[in-house]
Amino acid sequence: MNKLNYQRTFLPNGLELIVHEDHGSQMAVVNLLYKVGSRNEISGKTGLAHFFEHLMFGGSKNIPLFDRELDRVGGTCNAFTSPDITNYYISLPATNLETALWLESDRMFQLQLTEKTIETQRKVVIEEFKQRYLNQPYGEVFHHLRNLAFKNHPYRWPTIGEKIQDIEEYKRNDVEEFYTAHYSPDNAILVIAGNVEPVQVKVMVEKWFGDIPSYSGNRAEIFIEENQTEKRSESIVKNVPTDALYKGFKMPGRMEPGYLEADLITDYLGFGNSSKVQTQLVKNGDKFASAGAYVLGSYDPSLLIFSGKMEEGVSAKEGEVEIDKLISEFLTEGITHHDLQKIKNQNEAIKTYEGIQLLNRAMSLAYHAFLGDPAGYFEEFDKKSQIPSSQIMDWAHKLLKEDQSSVLYYESEKNAKV
Repeated sequence: MNKLNYQRTFLPNGLELIVHEDHGSQMAVVNLLYKVGSRNEISGKTGLAHFFEHLMFGGSKNIPLFDRELDRVGGTCNAFTSPDITNYYISLPATNLETALWLESDRMFQLQLTEKTIETQRKVVIEEFKQRYLNQPYGEVFHHLRNLAFKNHPYRWPTIGEKIQDIEEYKRNDVEEFYTAHYSPDNAILVIAGNVEPVQVKVMVEKWFGDIPSYSGNRAEIFIEENQTEKRSESIVKNVPTDALYKGFKMPGRMEPGYLEADLITDYLGFGNSSKVQTQLVKNGDKFASAGAYVLGSYDPSLLIFSGKMEEGVSAKEGEVEIDKLISEFLTEGITHHDLQKIKNQNEAIKTYEGIQLLNRAMSLAYHAFLGDPAGYFEEFDKKSQIPSSQIMDWAHKLLKEDQSSVLYYESEKNAKV
């Protein structure tokens, strides 16, 4: 694949700056990634990383209304939180780039964490928790699956938080301490892409971010998850239309050996309408209404998951029998060179399509800088495209073991009564 042009520098306060020129557009993207997600939280105070995704739009010392100032210069913005990172991004005409830097620098250094702002966003996040997780069919599946699969690591709760009570009980001091520890230049990666000149960009970034101090304290250590040595399972009965099954296998972290092979395993078994999961379990089977296979893609060791919703009257445990059969056949038959090449071609097409959008390029550079190298987006693809089927199958036999699985049987009340 073609490589992206970019320039990478570090400010004395630790801020990582990456500039990607693209003069084919009159737009610019400012993507600011903070190296903080739910993996940086502690039990009892979960959901803070996601809470800050909301707080960061609540106003800073010189900018009480973030959106209003951005609207004035024709910009749009959004953000997302994952277990590993929190990412903020702005798109606007390149001539107004400095406004975006002013906005981001002010909330990095002088966010207004007033009681009013905290309470307003607390209500918003609690309502989101209820609507998207508690009151949504199958909404809290990953609360249960993560808690089953992880015993020590913060991956045992989703980004929204482990429970509403945690969000209800944040004290102002908890919020301020989290902000001070994680929203500092030494914990951030700033990518500026579009119709820009690197020299000018660096001058502007030094102007707006250069005086912001780095964090001098110690950030909390992340608990290491112990090796799993036996199958775990849990049954949950809920008022949902049909049973659902989620079976996760422990797999390596994002930068560890075996991660790319695990990704290719799920690409082969679960990606697209012609995948094994779709053809064998859904189209030509009578147990699954829908099914998939995927990796969570987390920085630390996480899960390779098979999941599906059952046809009416079919139990989740019946579904597990079918998934186990599919896995067993895969481990016996392997993957042909032709099928592997098909998957790699699909991956290349996706990467090419993703690279068309300026925002996607900026996000990719930021995320791979977080992983250690902005160029990793392309190096990873090149490495992935060279992996032979024999190597994939070696890892399949290592990973797809019952004693490394965590299984959630999400049962419909109607089935449970039968």
